[in-house]
Amino acid sequence: MLKYRARDAKAYAREHLRGVWAAAPTPFRPEDLALDEAGLRRNLRHWIADLGVGGLFISGKQGEFFSMSVAERKRTFEIAVEETAALGNRSGTILSCSDQNLDTVLELARHAQAIGADYIVVHAPLLHFGRDVDDTVFAYYEHIAAQLDIGIAMWSHEDAGYLMSPALCARIARAIPNIVAIKYSVPRPMYVELTRMTEGELIVSTASEEEWLDNILELNWQVYLCSIPPLLYQTAGDRRIDTYTRMAMAGDAVGARRLRDSLEPVRQALKSCRPPGTPQASQKYWLEQLGQVGGPVRRPLLNLDEAQRASVRAAFAASGLEAP
Repeated sequence: MLKYRARDAKAYAREHLRGVWAAAPTPFRPEDLALDEAGLRRNLRHWIADLGVGGLFISGKQGEFFSMSVAERKRTFEIAVEETAALGNRSGTILSCSDQNLDTVLELARHAQAIGADYIVVHAPLLHFGRDVDDTVFAYYEHIAAQLDIGIAMWSHEDAGYLMSPALCARIARAIPNIVAIKYSVPRPMYVELTRMTEGELIVSTASEEEWLDNILELNWQVYLCSIPPLLYQTAGDRRIDTYTRMAMAGDAVGARRLRDSLEPVRQALKSCRPPGTPQASQKYWLEQLGQVGGPVRRPLLNLDEAQRASVRAAFAASGLEAP
């Protein structure tokens, strides 16, 4: 089911890794916290068919990969690939293989490749006391990529204990053929620098929806890679992120900016009800207000108490979004 070889990965990604990609939460059953396979399938069909997302990021941090077994993570991969195929592959899949155990990263990556996923994500490794990490991180990605054909998106975030520099990202992208993209969760000057350094060599993106439009217009970015706002801010009849993205890419900057700005009440409503320390729980409950399957979070995360749930309901009511 492999769609391309490592030597063709960059070209495949330049053609297909486009538009608005969303980070998917993983629903668990309230009664026993087991993976809710039926709920995940229902959500995937809605996100693909009704919201028209360009692709889905499965079992990442929003998806609580850290509280899931390897078998569960593989099962979410399989379900995502099955559902996208059933809907004509109109959306792509990028599967998170991030883990502190390298054997687990490779086991998940080989599984993703074997079942026909489009890409994988591998987070920069957590390095305790991490200083002067460039050679370590380069060798990490080199080792993983050498054993795969599937395109790999790196992910650099401060929770690794360091940020990958633009120079390091460029070095990796130029040396390794199946390093195709990076989710670069860094200050804007860093990702602007990397974008300009690696034009045509690496697809750069970041998780901020609020910065996405400017990055299309100013940096010619091709993909929002990715976070959960496309699933929280949109409904079947109100796909403003998708629409302003298409407008901007077609050259209508004024119209796109007007539509992007119209989402500000939604952004502020969601921010106003997000309790500290458990964003996944509040976001899952927001999904329920939209008629999707949310469900509880697993430990170590905390679920919402009734006051927090009431705050989410009030914020949703004030957001301007319409419940189904």
